[in-house]
Parts: sequence; structure tokens; C-alpha cells
Amino acid sequence: MSGQIALTLAVALLLAAVAAVLVVRTRRVVATPTERAVHAALHTASLAARALRQGLDSGSAATAAPFLRGLTGTDGVALFNGHGELLAADPDDELIWQPDIAETCASTAAESIAGERRVLNGVRASTVVAQPLLAENGDVLGVLVVVTAGSPGPGMLGAIGEVARYAASQIELAELDASRARLDKAEVLALRAQISPHFIYNALNTIASFVRTDPARARELILEFADFTRYSFRAAGQYTTLAEELRNIDRYLTLERARFGAALTVRLQVAPEVLNVVVPFLALQPLVENAVRHGLAGRGGGSVEIVANDAGSDCVITVEDDGAGMDPDTLRAGQGDALADRAVDQSAHVGLTNVDHRLRAAFGNDYGLVVETAVGAGTKVIMRVPKFRSGVRASGGVA
Repeated sequence: MSGQIALTLAVALLLAAVAAVLVVRTRRVVATPTERAVHAALHTASLAARALRQGLDSGSAATAAPFLRGLTGTDGVALFNGHGELLAADPDDELIWQPDIAETCASTAAESIAGERRVLNGVRASTVVAQPLLAENGDVLGVLVVVTAGSPGPGMLGAIGEVARYAASQIELAELDASRARLDKAEVLALRAQISPHFIYNALNTIASFVRTDPARARELILEFADFTRYSFRAAGQYTTLAEELRNIDRYLTLERARFGAALTVRLQVAPEVLNVVVPFLALQPLVENAVRHGLAGRGGGSVEIVANDAGSDCVITVEDDGAGMDPDTLRAGQGDALADRAVDQSAHVGLTNVDHRLRAAFGNDYGLVVETAVGAGTKVIMRVPKFRSGVRASGGVA
């Protein structure tokens, strides 16, 4: 019996020791007050950034103001735009934003638009600090105005300056995103405008030629032409899937085969696993139209081969023709294999340059066009895109 008691006591002591170790370990992983403060500040900054990355307007300012007040540790925060107009203030407390304080904030904000911080003491025992939100090039994006009790020391003034710089960087990123989106849209519009008028004219003439001889064929071609133009001029995002691009290319080639007949041969080889790869909208159209229009049309016919292969983390798409080719010296390299704006046929080359630029803008300089060509030896255009890229989706552009 005494042995059982001793064994029980030993087990109890062992369990107590293990529990003590677990408690010690648990205590060790609990964050210190400093770590908790840093985490809270970073979380507050991320919430402010989420609003300001939408641009600076009344809505984003109202959302960001409480978080900016928390970061500055002041009693009140107001955000003004670059014209000195009040966008939002926090908190919504009349005791803080009394008429004379509100008027002082507005006038101080207007003064700081010149690009320098303004500090005004003795406003109802408070201090008003107006810190301009400056872009990297020195442009004033807006003004952060804070109200704090007493006279702020160098530490608080420094904190207000850092918060203002952080807010300005987020607003500037929002403007950069907006300008990039406008550029992407302009480039798509340029590609749409470049869809050859000769192709449209020839397609309509081809359809007209079948109206009397083969009405059923004419109706089919009209539907293909309607679907082609509907896709090419759709009001959708800047990206689509390879499957959708290939479907539209098939419509285009159907119309061209109706025109050239047996003189135009098309070979298509696509790995099924790459059909859902996301590519810039109208990325393939200029390549294929260039192959048909400039590689084959002048010679009365030829062949076009379109191949899309799985290359590990990438998808490699090639468009190759056996047409007239181009002089390689007319393709001047910029960085890597970037295309220049100097070519024998400027319209074709602008299309290639446009696609090359959009690929690099979306995926980086490792993903552009590579052109292999020689006079009389045809042209091969190689496009490499990642099979997946975070933030790029087919439904609505860059997230």
C-alpha cells in the first residue's frame, strides 16, 4: 500500500512539474506591452491604408480619420483636400470642433497648402497643427490637421509628420493605380482602333459574295463577324482567359479562311491545362492578324500555326507563319526583348509593341514578346505568361 501511495505521489509531482513547465512556456509566448502596442499601431495603419488606397475623397477620408487620430494620439483629426476643402473630421464632437477651432483649422490648412507645416498655439488651450500631405515630387495631395491639448513636443510633432507621410504615400499609390488603369484602358482602345479596317472591309465583302451563292454560309459568317466584333469591343476588364482569346481568334480565322479558301492553312495545338491561364485582353489578336495580314496576304496564302504549351509555372504561346518575314534590324531591342517603334510596317509593329508593353506591365520584364524573323523566312512570335499571378484575374482586371 505504501508503495502505491509513493507511486501516486510521484505521478502527482510529475504532473505538477509538467503543468508548471506549460505555464512557464505559455507565459513566455504572451506578447509584451511593447509588442502589443506595435501590433496595434501596425493594425491601425493598415486600416487607414485600406481606405486611403481608394484615393482621397470625403468617403475615404471619413473612414481613415479615426485611424489617423489613433496613430497621432491627438484629440481630433481633420482631412482637407489639395484645394483646402474639408473632407472629414473625427471625432464628431462639438466640444472639440467649436466654431473658432474649426475656422482656425480651415485657415491653417489653407496656409499649409504651400507645402510647409503650420502650428498655431493658444486656441482654447489647444494647439492646431496642419501637416501637408506631400507626394514624392512635392505636390500637395491634401492636408492633415490635428487638434491636441496643450503644446505638442518634438516627439508628437515628429509622429504627426510621419503619419502624414504614410497617408500621402497611400494616396499616391491610389493615384498610381488609377493612372495605370487609365493607361491599360487606353492601350486596349488603341488595339481596338488598330483592328484592321481592311479586315473588316474584306470580311464584309466575303460575306456579300456568299449571299447569292451560299446564303446559309453567309448567315454563318455574319454570326461569326458579329461575335468577333462583340468580343473585341466588349466593355469588360483588362484581362481574359486564353480560352476566350482563342475562341475569338477562331472567329477571326473563320472569316479569313472564307476569304482565302484553301490558300490559308491553320494549325492549332493547345494543351488543355493552359486554357484557363489569364492573359491581357486582345493579346493574341494582333499577333495572329499580323501573321495573316502581313505574312500571308501579300503572297496569296500560306500557313499559320498557334501553339500553347504548359512550361511548368508558365504558359508559352507561339504564333508562327511561313510568310514574307521581316528584317530583324528593324526590330530594335530596348530592355531584354522589348520591341521598339521602328519597323517596315508601322501599324503591325505598334500592335506588337502594345502587347509587349502590356505583358511586362502585368507580369514583369520576364514576360514579354520574343520575335524570331528574317526576310523570306516567316515570323515566329513567342509569348510567355505565368499560369498564375496574384492580383490578376480574368473577371475584372488587377485587384
